[in-house]
Order: sequence, then C-alpha cells, then structure tokens
Amino acid sequence: MISFLFITQIVLTIFIVVLVLLQKSSGGGLVNYSGSNESVFGAKGAAGFLTKLTLFFGALFLANTIALSYLYVKQTQTSLMDSIPQSTQSTEAPSAPLAPTIQ
Repeated sequence: MISFLFITQIVLTIFIVVLVLLQKSSGGGLVNYSGSNESVFGAKGAAGFLTKLTLFFGALFLANTIALSYLYVKQTQTSLMDSIPQSTQSTEAPSAPLAPTIQ
C-alpha cells in the first residue's frame, strides 16, 4: 500500500508542476507555446480551469501526504529519533579539583 502511495505522490507532483507551468503568469508562462486555448476553454482562456485543476490536484497531494505519513508510522511503529545513537558522555559538569592539604 505504501509503494502505491509513493508512486501516486510522484505522479501528483509531476501533474502539479506541469499545471503550474501551464498557468499564465505576468511573463506568460508556457501558455504562450500551447497555441490558441480560447477555442477550448472559452473567451477567458484556461485561467479558471487550470486554477481549479491545480487546487484539486493540490488537495489530492495533501491528502496523499497525510495518508502516506500515517500508514508509514503505523507500519514501522518507530520514530526517527529511535535510530539516533545515544551518547555515553555524561552531561554533568566536572567537579573542582581538591585543594591541597598542608601538613
């Protein structure tokens, strides 16, 4: 199950990157190279459709991330902090040397 969620995470990441690059920015983005979108998406262009699609894939990405982290922790039952070796050094301050006695 976790392998499927990892693959889904990678695919969702690629979709989101492509969708963000397709959106029109102040510089134009990759929409300038895709031809005439007005005939497919209406007179307003693809701005509203791509924004909604990006939000949808973003929500799927977030839900997949939460499910992936939950299932991974449930399966392993360990924390990342458990794998850190414990140091054997004491954290106490060294004691002061004894004063010499005069006899």
